[in-house]
Amino acid sequence: MAAEHVIKSVRPGSIAEEMGIESGDVLLSVGGQQIEDIFDYQYLIQEEYIEATVRKAGGEEWLLEIDKEYSEDLGIEFENGLMDEYRSCRNKCIFCFIDQMPEGMRETLYFKDDDSRLSFLQGNYVTLTNMSDHDIERIIRYHLSPINISVQTMNPELRCTMLHNRFAGEALQKLDRLYEGGIRMNGQIVLCKGVNDGAELEYSIRSLTKYLPQMESVSVVPVGLSKYREGLYPLEPFTKEDAGEVLRLIHGWQERIYEEHGTHFIHASDEWYILAEEELPQEERYDGYLQLENGVGMVRLLLTEFEEAFAWLSEEASRGGCRLTGKVKLSMATGKLAFPYIRQMADRMEQLFMGLTIQVFAIRNDFFGEMITVSGLLTGADIMAQLNGQDLGSVLLLPQNVLRSGEDVFLDDVTRQQMESALQVPVDIVKSSGQDFVDAIVKWIKR
Repeated sequence: MAAEHVIKSVRPGSIAEEMGIESGDVLLSVGGQQIEDIFDYQYLIQEEYIEATVRKAGGEEWLLEIDKEYSEDLGIEFENGLMDEYRSCRNKCIFCFIDQMPEGMRETLYFKDDDSRLSFLQGNYVTLTNMSDHDIERIIRYHLSPINISVQTMNPELRCTMLHNRFAGEALQKLDRLYEGGIRMNGQIVLCKGVNDGAELEYSIRSLTKYLPQMESVSVVPVGLSKYREGLYPLEPFTKEDAGEVLRLIHGWQERIYEEHGTHFIHASDEWYILAEEELPQEERYDGYLQLENGVGMVRLLLTEFEEAFAWLSEEASRGGCRLTGKVKLSMATGKLAFPYIRQMADRMEQLFMGLTIQVFAIRNDFFGEMITVSGLLTGADIMAQLNGQDLGSVLLLPQNVLRSGEDVFLDDVTRQQMESALQVPVDIVKSSGQDFVDAIVKWIKR
């Protein structure tokens, strides 16, 4: 049966509108070929002349002959942006955070994606175990780059154990296919104490270097351990000393690889430096921040952006362009991981503006457990419980990642409006950059 794709909307003034295509119509084929997903669609419409078959709401099928510019889009948005079902993960990884979540949360939070197409579109990491030869061929044919890969270990037997999948080891051979096909890749290693660290980590790094330069970067992140691990593989948290050892190993490899390839390649996430109580690397060590989404260089970038914004603001203030008359009290809340750096930036702002008070609260993660220290896994309930009764001043500023993507809702379905009502203070959401941090504070100074 041919795949059918329901059209959600048509852009005004587009080719699709001119051809009479409407919301609710169904695209059946392009050039007589079935369309598996968005990549087939984008590939097939890259022509100056195409034929598209559309079924109208009444059941009538139209064969449309379309002349256009080679790369011109038709102006169609589909109900399913991927134009296919999302593929879920079939592994049972010993470190999977979704398996460490309590029952009773919204259903979408329990979905484990392992779709190579989402890796290209959204930056998700995939294990390769869900990828067929057909998928590999399409990635190479359409040159879908980069593909982000959850490597975990290059030891095939250990990878089978870690992913709880007997095919996980042989799936590593797909790295060779992607490399030979010229596909750019990024890798990730979730490090588990006593499992894939130490000599195993060294082996994995050495093995991954053979994919340079197509493998552009590899991040090493510590396993996240919630308090909901009953019945799961016994894993222990890393200590300060452990973190120091991980950093020494990674730094040694960075030096060797940089000397030969001009890239640092293997990167430790910010948590390792904070846990080891070591200074963060300078900006040039991050190779252009290829692994920001894995928390590699996120704090360094934030601090760099803040310094640039703060320098401009200081000049503006010295000219009288931004002044504080009277007193202003603001509050911020963040996870324990970022707290020292947020406090550091807040101190600089207080020094610049006499009369400004910024309270910064490090929120303890009671929902998932105290070992979870990132702000992106804070719940609305924890924030409200720990700030209840506090004099928060004019506003409570929260980082954007405490909210569900594209929504005004926290991880536990508490809404921003509910928090404002409970704490009796406006809640403003601050975007992720250092400039956004400065702008959010200046906004309230100028009120």
